[in-house]
Amino acid sequence: MTPSQETEYITREYNPRLSIPNVADIFARWAEAGRAARAASPRAQLDLAYGESAGERLDLFPAEQPGAPLLVFIHGGYWRAMDKADFSWVAPAFAARGISVALPNYTLVPKVSIEDIVRQILRSLAWLWRHGERLGFDRNRIVVSGHSAGGHLTGMALAARWPKWESDLPKDLVKAGLAMSALFDLRPFIKSPFFNDDFKLDDAQARKLSPALMTPATRAPIMTTVGGDESSEFHRQNRLVEERWPRAFGGNIDMPGYNHLTLCDGLAEPGNPLFEAAARLCRETAAKR
Repeated sequence: MTPSQETEYITREYNPRLSIPNVADIFARWAEAGRAARAASPRAQLDLAYGESAGERLDLFPAEQPGAPLLVFIHGGYWRAMDKADFSWVAPAFAARGISVALPNYTLVPKVSIEDIVRQILRSLAWLWRHGERLGFDRNRIVVSGHSAGGHLTGMALAARWPKWESDLPKDLVKAGLAMSALFDLRPFIKSPFFNDDFKLDDAQARKLSPALMTPATRAPIMTTVGGDESSEFHRQNRLVEERWPRAFGGNIDMPGYNHLTLCDGLAEPGNPLFEAAARLCRETAAKR
């Protein structure tokens, strides 16, 4: 494969807009569902500041009972698009199961670097752990999930050496993870200007920020999933978790018939294997408490 062919291949494999014909309709549906979820959740706490910058805000949808486990959902968008409000609809079904949900935002590329975003997400998780009692959930029952770029950030959270970052934080701050269409190796993006004109990654930075090239901080289980209709590169990335993190790998959830975007829908549907797996992780985390 020539360099130009490789560039074309990487751009095609990692750009879902080229294979999903109704992207705009899906985004519009999500935005409307998000507005409806917020309107129907009077107990939701919106735009809580976990840091100083405008991007460092999160929404919390608490379960009715205090002391519930917390599912943190990190949105995707290649670190350069989307907003937590676009995914408020993830929360209601979990809240109905007795699971609180937090959705953090982060400042988008290219205003900041991907490394800056990693630090923001770690800051959001540390903030949630420190304020869990006041916010009504059990800080020792935090499960993290994320889609695409959010799946990458989920991996980084499970690889974080928390006590080295802040001495008051426990090494097992994150008790489990669910990585959806995750990007565990960032090196391919160096080869595509479509992505790297914004990301500005070199080999050293891509290696530093690739969970597949790290080891998890604990044996907290991480489950994976990828849509059956996604590209071969997304399937390859998904397999990296099992290959590189065997002691932490908690299993893969098969999602035939789903593409890169519709995969997210399954997370909000009781009875869907993806929703049930996330709920089970939260329950099992609570049971170990």
